Amino acid sequence: MKLERLDHFGLEVGELARAERFYTEVLGLAVVAHLGDQTILQCGDQNLALFQVERPAPTPEQRRARIGRPLGHGHHAFRVSRADFATARARLAEAGVESASPIDWGDHDCVYFLDPDGNLLELVSYR
Repeated sequence: MKLERLDHFGLEVGELARAERFYTEVLGLAVVAHLGDQTILQCGDQNLALFQVERPAPTPEQRRARIGRPLGHGHHAFRVSRADFATARARLAEAGVESASPIDWGDHDCVYFLDPDGNLLELVSYR
């Protein structure tokens, strides 16, 4: 078997409409399709599937813990250009998105943040 590339990834969300607004209005993704309890969004040449599931929302303490120590935890990373990294960070701040301090890894910079359901996400920009 030889895997060609990642086709799509899926995230569980508690409220589909709220998640769709976040991913389209804040992150700028485009809706590809609505399929019952899921929304498919376009992210470059791949897709993100949002699945509505019943699950308890993370508590404020759980959200603070998740964003306060993001390294070493499962997450999904979105690549942005060098020119767009500062703009993207400003957009997150403007939208009131919980974010960690940026990290300089030498060859790239990143910033971790949470979506409304507490999913850990990352913006990464390579030099």
